[in-house]
Amino acid sequence: MFTWHHEDDTAHFAQRLAAQPALADAFITLHGDLGAGKTTLVRHLLRALGVQGRIKSPTYAVVEPHQAPHMAIWHFDFYRFDDPREWEDAGFRDIFASTGLKLAEWPEKAAAVLPPADLAIALDVQDETCRQATLQAQTVRGQQLLQGLQA
Repeated sequence: MFTWHHEDDTAHFAQRLAAQPALADAFITLHGDLGAGKTTLVRHLLRALGVQGRIKSPTYAVVEPHQAPHMAIWHFDFYRFDDPREWEDAGFRDIFASTGLKLAEWPEKAAAVLPPADLAIALDVQDETCRQATLQAQTVRGQQLLQGLQA
């Protein structure tokens, strides 16, 4: 469990996560209420990985692709996802079959079609500036990520 007292703590965590070799082909889910800091964490992680330019939330597009110097990244936001047929029509199966980092906000909305996450990050709002992050490894890759973060 990690406690972030301000946004700088979130950025520091994102830098530590970005330094993990197992991240290059991981699937990470982000859980939490609206305003918990899911998109903020993703933005810090993408910056730490070297993504340049504007980083926008994929709330309406469902997915935003990004390119870091050494990996492809897809940021999903399933908040508005409600039809499993969209999964096939949008080509998400192909994205998840390819190499690269996949980050998904609101994964419970697409749970029936998503593969198991390597790492699930649950964000809980403690107060206006404080967040508590609980990480759960669900695969061997997730265990590698978690061990690297705890080292």
